[in-house]
Amino acid sequence: MVDVARFRELLEAERERKLALLAALRSDISSVAAARVDSNVDDEHDPEGSTIAFELSQASALLSQSKAGLGQIEEALGRIADGRYGYCAVCGRAIPEGRLEARPWTPFCVAHAAGRA
Repeated sequence: MVDVARFRELLEAERERKLALLAALRSDISSVAAARVDSNVDDEHDPEGSTIAFELSQASALLSQSKAGLGQIEEALGRIADGRYGYCAVCGRAIPEGRLEARPWTPFCVAHAAGRA
């Protein structure tokens, strides 16, 4: 039997980290975007322009990944609330505790996780 209370704590702590990361990334994106607007950057001809574009693209990708991760955490907390946590969404079998320790937000056992990363 999975220690649901322990995993709830892990997920809530991870949710707080993700929320802090999202706030920091949004701030970074705003700063980079403001720097880009305030400068006369021509991405194609100014060597600094490509750096700014890269930083903006990188931060946007991280923001998207973090939002997706937060969604997975929220879904896992929902499964805890309704008693489905720790059981595979496909086959209904218990997810091994070792897998939950590695990926506490996963809704899939090892056999059904293939191709769903």
